[in-house]
Amino acid sequence: MAEVKLTAEAFSSEVLCSDRPVLIDFWATWCGPCKMIAPVIAEIAEEHPEWKVCKVNVDEEGTLAARFGITSIPTVLLIKEGRTVATSVGYRTKEQLLATLGLN
Repeated sequence: MAEVKLTAEAFSSEVLCSDRPVLIDFWATWCGPCKMIAPVIAEIAEEHPEWKVCKVNVDEEGTLAARFGITSIPTVLLIKEGRTVATSVGYRTKEQLLATLGLN
């Protein structure tokens, strides 16, 4: 499943109304660790169609980043039924990220 570029306008329909868990990757183009974790996020999106995987560019969607109190990137959130249930901050391998989010 492809990653979804998430905007503040689409947040409700893409996340709050989602019938499956949502992974949100908060990132920026200038962030080295974000570039390192991007292939990990892409692999997860391809390997787990049962999850919706979204990406938020914090420079383009500052309001959305502020809504979640994002102060460090990359930050990956797991949202189920509209609630944040797990958070991972910083670079992680795929195995570490899945374990941190409780998805392995």
